Amino acid sequence: MKLLIVAGVLLAGYATVAVMSSRQEVRAEAEFPPEGAFVEVDGRQVHYVQAGSGPDVILLHGASGNTRDWTFSFVEELSANYRVTAFDRPGMGYTARIAGYGGPFDGDAESPQEQAAFLSAAAQQLGIENPIVVGQSFGGAVAYAWALDQPAAAVVSLAGVALPWPGELGLFYRVNGSSLGGALFPPMIAAFVPDSYVESTINGIFAPQDAPEGYAEHIGAPLSIRTKSFRANALQVNTLYPHIEEQSERYDELMLPIEIVHGDADTTVPLNVHSAPFSERVESANLTVLPGIGHMPQHVAEAESIAAIDRAASRAGLR
Repeated sequence: MKLLIVAGVLLAGYATVAVMSSRQEVRAEAEFPPEGAFVEVDGRQVHYVQAGSGPDVILLHGASGNTRDWTFSFVEELSANYRVTAFDRPGMGYTARIAGYGGPFDGDAESPQEQAAFLSAAAQQLGIENPIVVGQSFGGAVAYAWALDQPAAAVVSLAGVALPWPGELGLFYRVNGSSLGGALFPPMIAAFVPDSYVESTINGIFAPQDAPEGYAEHIGAPLSIRTKSFRANALQVNTLYPHIEEQSERYDELMLPIEIVHGDADTTVPLNVHSAPFSERVESANLTVLPGIGHMPQHVAEAESIAAIDRAASRAGLR
């Protein structure tokens, strides 16, 4: 009888959490609606924002992100000379998970290769055939995967993940990226996460720089805290390592122009672990190191990031 009472209390408590997290998700989507339009790939919706005209540039955001990271200012600046298409990656923003992923106790997630194929199919529906693919952070891994197996004119990595890293991910990702932990904790986070958590997370990502004024209000962080998006992100990050190991063995296949911009103060995706050794290994890669810059060069070194895209376009014969 005591066990039944305890079980009943736990179930009631979890039901309350589910209701609260659902309300928070409704509020997040009302406050931060889709900025762009949709196409379907294999019956799954893909959200994109498109602007400008000229050579095609694809923008792929990092972990926990969405198209709003790009639309803060980057899309507007870049669209003066390019047709820019920013995608929500699978499970993030308003793009659906790829078929076969998203179960309540799922312990696996979309690989960079699967994400690249999925988004490349969406791009082709939009008439984009040979784009410059720009990836930031986690998006860098997807950009490299895109270049290995999908049509691309060039790649630009902005503080992108490129190679296997030493050590393990923190407890946060290991717990939320596990089958049981991922089923239990994301709804609680969606229901109860305080604003101070969001603020400290943004500060940590931008360090040692500050986020631009208005960034926190624009980015739509509550979208990333929704249960399904939070879960998708945790799983994608937690399962990334073996995919990076596998794709890094193929980097000698990369012959297209690659431009890399990476700050030497980046502690999230360290320069000396990722972009520096990658640039030494891949002959077509050109590395620009930004002294004192952290993990978000697309914001704190926007001019240098756009200059890298211009160089990639010139090298690819698009300008």
